[in-house]
Amino acid sequence: MKIICIGRNYNDHIQEKDLGGGGKRPDEPLFFMKPDTALLRNNDPFYIPSFSNEIHYECELVVKINRVGRCIEERFAHRYYDEVGLGIDFTARDLQRKAIAEGLPWESCKSFDYSAALSPRFIPLAELGGDVQKLHFELALNGEKRQVGNTAEMLWTVDQLIAHVSKYVMLRMGDLLYTGTPAGVGKVSAGDNLRATLCGHELLNFDIR
Repeated sequence: MKIICIGRNYNDHIQEKDLGGGGKRPDEPLFFMKPDTALLRNNDPFYIPSFSNEIHYECELVVKINRVGRCIEERFAHRYYDEVGLGIDFTARDLQRKAIAEGLPWESCKSFDYSAALSPRFIPLAELGGDVQKLHFELALNGEKRQVGNTAEMLWTVDQLIAHVSKYVMLRMGDLLYTGTPAGVGKVSAGDNLRATLCGHELLNFDIR
C-alpha cells in the first residue's frame, strides 16, 4: 500500500504566504510519497513530534485505488476508484521551508510517522452523487472553520492525477491518493481538536497532543 500525495493542486493554497511556492502553478502535478508508517488511523490523537516547532494541518480528499494499473489513460482513470474519504497531510512547515530554500527532498517534513491522518471510513462515490469533481469538504480547528474546499476547484482532476502518477508508479489496490489541499492551512498546538466533514458526513474528529 502506497500513500501518494499531491502538492499545490488548489490555486488559493499556492498563493498562501510562507509556503515557498511563490504563487507559481507547477507545469504538471507535483507528487510525493509517504510510507505506511505515516498513517494515523481511527481518529487516534496526533502527537506533535519533537523535531518541529510548526506542524501544519492540510485537509484533503483521499481517493482509494481499487485495481492494479500503470500508464493509465485519463479516459479510463475513473475505473480505478469508487469510494472516497478525507485525510490530513501533516507538514513540518519549518523543515519544509528549509528544504525548499536549499533544494532538498521533502521526506523529513512530509513523511514522518503518523503524518497522514486517514478517515476511519470511506464513502462510496455513488452515495455522494457520483461526480468526484463536485465534492465539498471542510475542516474546523477547535470548532472554528478553517478550510473549505470543493474538488471542482482542483487544478488537476482526480482522473488527470491518476493518469500522471501511473506513468511513473504502478497503482495497486488499496493505494491512497491524497489529492491536495485548499487554502486555510495552519499550525496545530497541543490541546487542539480537528474535525473534518465531506459533503456533510463527519469523517475526522481527533485531538492534538
